[in-house]
Amino acid sequence: MSSNADVDRRGDYLNRSVPPYRHNPSAWSQRLPICIMAFVAAVISTHLSLFQWGLIEGTWDPVFGNGSDRVLKSETAQQMYRLIGIHDAALGVLAYLGDAILGLAGSTRRWQYRPWLVILFGIDVIPLGIVSVILVLCQAFIVGEWCFLCLVTAAISLMLVYWAWDEVRASLAYLKIVWSDNHHARLLWNAFWGYRSEELDLAAEKLLTREVR
Repeated sequence: MSSNADVDRRGDYLNRSVPPYRHNPSAWSQRLPICIMAFVAAVISTHLSLFQWGLIEGTWDPVFGNGSDRVLKSETAQQMYRLIGIHDAALGVLAYLGDAILGLAGSTRRWQYRPWLVILFGIDVIPLGIVSVILVLCQAFIVGEWCFLCLVTAAISLMLVYWAWDEVRASLAYLKIVWSDNHHARLLWNAFWGYRSEELDLAAEKLLTREVR
């Protein structure tokens, strides 16, 4: 049975800071706020989606009044529905729930042990932030109305991008070191899927021992 000292050392090993940051980007203190905010955005998007599907008569908007309803039922919103086959708010629900689920998966060293998961997380979070900005621009320049809760979810999306980027960057930096030190496609593939070997552990240690400026 492992002693408490062994458990403590393992905890320190998993939670080492990853240069150029002075923190561990995969730590729970980094990921839990992302998951909480993503879940909040999913709840908000559910409310908006219910209106777009005609299941409620109106949306809550303390700032723009009926502006939210006009945005969600606008011709632009209808065109997006015809294009992708699902309302944009419902798509937001799925994306935000994906953020929350992917944010909860993996250990506090998943930047090395599960790079595929971190990159998938980034693929879910970062494009969502870009789409949210595009939708806000559509409100301003095409629809000519504003949706309060849409602006809230857009702000959350940008916050998620900001919080998630450092972990994605850490995984990409690790994979870059694996490739630059070995130039071996199979080894890079193994690193991407989180396999362990002496070469891969050396690459991770090289990243961890970089000087933080």
